Amino acid sequence: MTVRAGREFLAIPGPTTMPDEVLRAMHRPAIDIYSQEMLDLTEGLLSDISKLFATKGKSYIYIANGHGAWEAALSNVLSRGDKVLVLESGRFAIGWGNAAALMGAEVEVLKGDWRRAVRPHEVEERLRRDKEHSIKAVVVVQVDTASGVQNDIEAIGKAIKASGHPALYMVDTVASLGCMPFEMDKWGIDVAMSGSQKGLMTPPGLGFVAANARALEVHKKANMSTPYWSWSEREGTENYRKYAGTAPVHLLFALRKAIDMLHEEGLENAFRRHSLLGEAARRAVSVWSEGQVLGFNVAEASERSNTVTTVTMSNGHDPAVLQRYCKDKCGVVLGTGIGDLSGQAFRIAHMGHVNAPMLLGTLGVIEVGLNALKIPHGKGGLEAAVAYLGEEVAV
Repeated sequence: MTVRAGREFLAIPGPTTMPDEVLRAMHRPAIDIYSQEMLDLTEGLLSDISKLFATKGKSYIYIANGHGAWEAALSNVLSRGDKVLVLESGRFAIGWGNAAALMGAEVEVLKGDWRRAVRPHEVEERLRRDKEHSIKAVVVVQVDTASGVQNDIEAIGKAIKASGHPALYMVDTVASLGCMPFEMDKWGIDVAMSGSQKGLMTPPGLGFVAANARALEVHKKANMSTPYWSWSEREGTENYRKYAGTAPVHLLFALRKAIDMLHEEGLENAFRRHSLLGEAARRAVSVWSEGQVLGFNVAEASERSNTVTTVTMSNGHDPAVLQRYCKDKCGVVLGTGIGDLSGQAFRIAHMGHVNAPMLLGTLGVIEVGLNALKIPHGKGGLEAAVAYLGEEVAV
């Protein structure tokens, strides 16, 4: 016996649930990729992507997921043998560093852990010790979707500036762009990248990179670049060169609609929505944790992200059992623990196309599962989330 009906709801951190409007935007014939309509579509999207990154620099669209955008960002500003400093706070900055190593860079990890954000003073200290300026780039994620950590990108930028070090500052915003403030120019970021499948509510398959003037100047001397990823190859009067070939027309239709929806809501309102829903999820988890089985992966409350909450399970309880129950019996798909948290955690996504009914439904299903499986937990998690939203959302 189940209580599910219809399609499953994805409470996972990507690909997230897409709005029906975005799905419908793709359900139309392709257009001539050499037409004025295509040119206007491209120019409009590139302008809006730069606005999302909050930069006056150049933006580029790649037919790729976030891992492809990693390569695009690295290959355009590094030369083989360059040293990259990776700031650890979970899985994904490490993954970006692994990509750099495979591409021919030397990689050093500034050791952190999966339970806390990067400490800006540690970054400054390490850069001050690099008297020879052998480190050419510093890479970090704004939100790590494995650990649930949210890094203070502005503070890290200030630390890099205070060190007086010339390394490029490079930031992954795959799990944050469109969901929380990101100020590329204001925060001193040289290169930023993202993907389409999370906060931007579009199917996987589009990657984005933004570069400021300093990064574009470094690019002129970098030797790691290849024809597909190269920024230089994407310049020129022929519009198809913006995509290194045939444009991903239907994904662009989807992205156009998704960004239009963000504009209609207003970015500040979208940021506030994610903040409210993130805190509502945390209120529920905080109550559940009273049972001494569930808990927050991220130790400091201020370092927990507004886009995904990583919940640990202990005392012999397997999160996969709860995940299977939620999916099979109720039709809600929770994110699984990955990397160092494999078999130890599940993840609740509250990013992109998500609202109060979606989140409260997800939290309610988790409570159903906890009760059905007799997993010890504090009672009233859903009520705590409801009470919080009732207090914070004005009449």
